[in-house]
Amino acid sequence: MQPPGGKPWLLFGLLGASLATNLVMALWWPSGEQDCAPAPQAQAMPTEAEAAAAAAAMGDPAPVMQPEPVAAPVDMAGYKVIHGVVEANLARTFQDLGIDSADAVSAVFSRQFAWDLDLRRDLQKGDAITAIYTIDEQGDIDMPLAWFDSKKLGKALQAYRYQAPGDENPSYWYPDGTEVPYRLVDGPIAQYIQITSLLDDRRGHEGWDFKALEGTPILSPKAGRVEKSNWNHAANGNCVEVVQSDGVHALYLHMSRNDVKPGDSISVGQQIGLVGNTGRSTSAHLHYQVEKAGKVLDPGEYHGTTRRQLPPEAMGAFQQEMAKLDAMVEAG
Repeated sequence: MQPPGGKPWLLFGLLGASLATNLVMALWWPSGEQDCAPAPQAQAMPTEAEAAAAAAAMGDPAPVMQPEPVAAPVDMAGYKVIHGVVEANLARTFQDLGIDSADAVSAVFSRQFAWDLDLRRDLQKGDAITAIYTIDEQGDIDMPLAWFDSKKLGKALQAYRYQAPGDENPSYWYPDGTEVPYRLVDGPIAQYIQITSLLDDRRGHEGWDFKALEGTPILSPKAGRVEKSNWNHAANGNCVEVVQSDGVHALYLHMSRNDVKPGDSISVGQQIGLVGNTGRSTSAHLHYQVEKAGKVLDPGEYHGTTRRQLPPEAMGAFQQEMAKLDAMVEAG
């Protein structure tokens, strides 16, 4: 049967409805491309070079990138750090710390400050000590730093070991570049390691002891005449006595070699022998003694003393050495 009018009206109606539906979906439904669009990505931080270039293009100063500080490792190299507070005497303070060879370590420590304090009389309860030290297989004590906080002085004395330009041996220096030990004016040895004993440091000690390498030249500070040599060899070892032009008798003990003999005339600066370890001696050193009219004189008062100052060009290297030792104290 044909639809009225001979045309398929129902089929035309269904086709028209389908076309209308497709038009609506095309206009209003999101496209497939929108469904597949990638999500927004976080922007990468600019590099230092990119940041600097961008700042320069905008006329701004380039940003300064500060690196994170990194602490350098501290090499203790077998050294120990000790801190203590004085209750009785210095030797007892070191003993109470429970360290090996406490008395010897205490003696090395106190030697640094004998120029500014008498640690037998000037020590007070509550004084504080700090030191870096090590002891080798032979029992020798190496102490590159020694601090003493003195109530009597109202300040801390801080001694750092450093080898100054032109010196053959290191010495000890305060932070401002002042040498800790005094030196004799026109003394008998130009290059020595340390003065290890002063007049009356111990009973019967009548001079100054200069620790030096064996074979170090000994020079006469003044003109004079050799009075005698090698008397009481068991105690004095190789020794020389010179009567100087001012009437003072200068005695040189424990030498490895004598270069003069009794009756010789001596000029200023003439070599009279070499440092040794002969007689009653435990290590290479020179015992230097001066007397007049049978009275023992203090070499410091007889010669006069001086304290050296590091030259400005050496201060940078010295401060670096101080910083290294300070870091060892902190690490210890």
